[in-house]
Amino acid sequence: MAVAEKDFAKQLDSKVRLVNKELGRILSTPGWVASELKRPVRYALEGPGKRIRSAVVLWCCELVAGKVNRNALTAAAAIEMVHTYSLIHDDLPAMDDDDYRRGRLTCHRKFDEATAILTGDALLTLAFELLAKEINEPKAAVKLIIELAEAAGPAGMVAGQKADLEAENGRVNKETLQRIHTNKTAKMFRCAAAMGGICGSTMLTTGGGANERQLKRLREYGLKIGLGFQIADDILDVSASSVQLGKTSGKDVKQGKATYPAIVGLEKSRGLAEKLAKEATAALKPFGKNADVLRELTKSLSNRTK
Repeated sequence: MAVAEKDFAKQLDSKVRLVNKELGRILSTPGWVASELKRPVRYALEGPGKRIRSAVVLWCCELVAGKVNRNALTAAAAIEMVHTYSLIHDDLPAMDDDDYRRGRLTCHRKFDEATAILTGDALLTLAFELLAKEINEPKAAVKLIIELAEAAGPAGMVAGQKADLEAENGRVNKETLQRIHTNKTAKMFRCAAAMGGICGSTMLTTGGGANERQLKRLREYGLKIGLGFQIADDILDVSASSVQLGKTSGKDVKQGKATYPAIVGLEKSRGLAEKLAKEATAALKPFGKNADVLRELTKSLSNRTK
């Protein structure tokens, strides 16, 4: 039985509350964040974000293990920290130079550029410290650290950000654009799905878990929804208001960014997003009806308005 839209919204809200609670626990625990950085780190992490990546971690753990476990909560917090760090740095004057994020002032506008840089650095480093210290199985901790480092590092998100900057006001074809978006955005979604599967693996729980074939399917699902998410983001930049987005709309066009609407047009972009949504749903076939909430997530991301 498919997950109804209203039920899905409740399930997402439940996952968001779990992640927020976990982030609050970490921020309130002595020793994790020094007093000098607590205010900006809290400001950055407590912004009203969608928490989609961290929700994917929890759902994928639930899918293979039957429930969310402590390791999945740790992994969800870690990926949210890395995502938040990337937004802080992406908004800096040297990058996209934005004044608003998540409906309020960006970190460097709320504080200053140096504080924003250090806050991003703190969150990136803290994410890996968290995985190293709080995952209760050393082999799983190593797998999670590798997964996150590969997705966020110089062959993943950072590479995508660099290529994105170099592509501004340049001639970019569809293949190059897909590589940029895959690195910049999709690999972190793939990472989220894989981290959830790893946390739900047999070494951490009894009565089942993700095998390599299932992890391959989860990675495929994550990559497809991640690329679709970025295409939807490109579309919204030219079709939604700043109030809807919680950040400045139309900036991609002004900055000459390489986007799908700019390269292939708005209608073809929508068609590509629909195709990716179908492919993501197909990747979940081996999981049967247990993956219905992830199917509904795919639908929700394809139809999002902010």
